[in-house]
Amino acid sequence: MEKELEHLGHFILGEGVRVDQRKIEAMVDWPLPKDASALRGFLGLIGYYRRFMQNYGHIAKPLTSLLKNDNFEWTQEAREAFENLKRAMIVTLVLALPNFEKSFEVYTDVSEEGIGAVSVQEQQPLAFISKQLGQ
Repeated sequence: MEKELEHLGHFILGEGVRVDQRKIEAMVDWPLPKDASALRGFLGLIGYYRRFMQNYGHIAKPLTSLLKNDNFEWTQEAREAFENLKRAMIVTLVLALPNFEKSFEVYTDVSEEGIGAVSVQEQQPLAFISKQLGQ
């Protein structure tokens, strides 16, 4: 009997779902983007796993703002966001699988800059969501 099942870039285990470490290695090894196209590639790859990361929208905001209005000018803030996203992906949690026989809890946080939430069941996170708000 298999202990885990690989499916669409995720590994499904008895205790939940985890990211594919090969994809995380690709993110960590991603070179500093030289243009908007390379940045879109990085954000696309890392965004696929955003539900595993608390505060994704807030962390990624300096990078996503570089993609607006042909405004690609690399800054120290963008570099820090780039490195912070990589670090956050290294420590992603195993997300619990939902049990529809049990109750769910949702915790939210809202500020002028963004919104965030986590769905939880029996004190185990099921998914995170984070979105920056427009300026």
